[in-house]
Amino acid sequence: MLTLRGVDVEPPPIGLQLEFQTLFTPEALQFLHDLCSTFQPEVDRILKLRVLKKVQLDLTGELPDFRADTAHIRNNPTWRVSPVPQRLRCRHVDIGDLAPCDTQCLIQGLRSKAQGLQVDFDDGNCPTYHNQIKGIYNVYQAVHNLFHDAPPISQAPVLMLRPRAWNMVEHNMMVNGRQVPGPLFDFGLLMFHNAKLLLENQSGPFFYLSKVESHLEAKLWNQIFLWTEGKLGLPVGSVKATVLIECVLASFEMEEILYELREHSAGLNCGIWDYSASFVNKLGHRAEFLLPDRSKYVNMEKRFLRSYMDLLVQTCHRRGALATGGMAALLLPGDRQSDLYKTVVTTVTRLKLLEIQAGVDGFMVYDLDLIEPMQNLFRAYSQGENQLQQLRDDITVTPEDLLTMPAGGVTLYGLRYNIAVGVLFINAWLSGRGHFFYKGQVEDSATAEISRSQVWQWIRHQVKLEDDGRSVTRWLVRSLTQGLMVDLRAASCQTQRDEERLTTAMSIFLEVVQKSDFPEFLTTYLYLDHTFLSSQSTHEVREVERSCMARL
Repeated sequence: MLTLRGVDVEPPPIGLQLEFQTLFTPEALQFLHDLCSTFQPEVDRILKLRVLKKVQLDLTGELPDFRADTAHIRNNPTWRVSPVPQRLRCRHVDIGDLAPCDTQCLIQGLRSKAQGLQVDFDDGNCPTYHNQIKGIYNVYQAVHNLFHDAPPISQAPVLMLRPRAWNMVEHNMMVNGRQVPGPLFDFGLLMFHNAKLLLENQSGPFFYLSKVESHLEAKLWNQIFLWTEGKLGLPVGSVKATVLIECVLASFEMEEILYELREHSAGLNCGIWDYSASFVNKLGHRAEFLLPDRSKYVNMEKRFLRSYMDLLVQTCHRRGALATGGMAALLLPGDRQSDLYKTVVTTVTRLKLLEIQAGVDGFMVYDLDLIEPMQNLFRAYSQGENQLQQLRDDITVTPEDLLTMPAGGVTLYGLRYNIAVGVLFINAWLSGRGHFFYKGQVEDSATAEISRSQVWQWIRHQVKLEDDGRSVTRWLVRSLTQGLMVDLRAASCQTQRDEERLTTAMSIFLEVVQKSDFPEFLTTYLYLDHTFLSSQSTHEVREVERSCMARL
């Protein structure tokens, strides 16, 4: 264990000695020590405020609403966010879910024609010690132009660095006797080693901020940015960050979030599955917030999601900020002449055109072959680098709009699909992978969250299946899960160890969906679990450069 001035760091994973030595210099360790020592009390505070807010909602039965104590911010028409640098003005198509520990995928992204890369240490990444160090080192190589087969950082798509969210800690580093917040570990190392060079190349430092639930959390990030800029000798406002609005509570504080980050804002982002799952997280025990089958009844055209997107675009553009949409998770088949290929392109085009017409300035795709057709779609249906001129004064969004659940029931197909995604995600995590392919699309922690959330909620409310009227009980879920295991084993298991891991994943999934109290984040639940921790210490060196599991 490396110890320096109150910092305890575990030795490097096997095979990453060079990467470890490059990142964990005495100066970098001192910077991390100072960063974590300074902001740990505020991190503790915001996490306790999250718990307090949830308790207040539960005890009072109140609904989320726009805050009265911040009305002066919303009602002041004069303030704007600071302009973004030139390289952020066009955000048409980014690559999403790019786990930076996968060197080959990162290089492919750097060589692509996308506007940006979501370098994802959060939803699309499994935060093993190996993956974090490898991923941060790969960013270091990209920024310092050490990849011989990738363009210089000034000519590559911009790196939108996405550290972990506040619910995650880093087990392998302690400061002053405490495990450090995961986002500070990621952000600190990324900034210390890359910020100045990114700024010199007019290519950053740019960030995505995950799972922000209130303007107080945005204020904390702004304080971290200011402190870091001062420590590293960067001009104020050098850091730019896009906040992902992934929680229903945050949708009522979007203007306040922009206001707190107005010197550092690169806009807001709207997605579908983490946001939908947050309704179960915060309000799911209430029958009026029963979320129907996502495979049949939940999409961005539904009132609660369309209102959320419209409000985000309106809020951003009236304040001079960029508004971006979610990620197209569908994968194109290899045969470009096939009917399936045309169907996928048609489906993605229809959904993304809806976002463009709503006024978004960009969105993400996972499949690199979708970059060009989506860029062409933007050129055909919008003008210029962005749509900031689309102020959306034609809409008024009310709390009722944001909180009205779509009508619909639950299908056997949807229940089985959610079970499969939940089990396979846990299996991927136990394998050290943060996303996987299933039925023609990429699945990550966002889809795993909505999948296990819906199964938990359907059991809680004992909903009836549309197909045959059976109630969704834990016994039915257990039976369906065990029945699915035959197909899942055949598709994803090659060794006895693979089968054992998949069986463990099934057991953990069933444990999670039967909990009396809803586990707030599946990733936190897994990351703090002994099964995951022990798997990281006993696994042999993984083939992290290979692609994710075979498509099912």
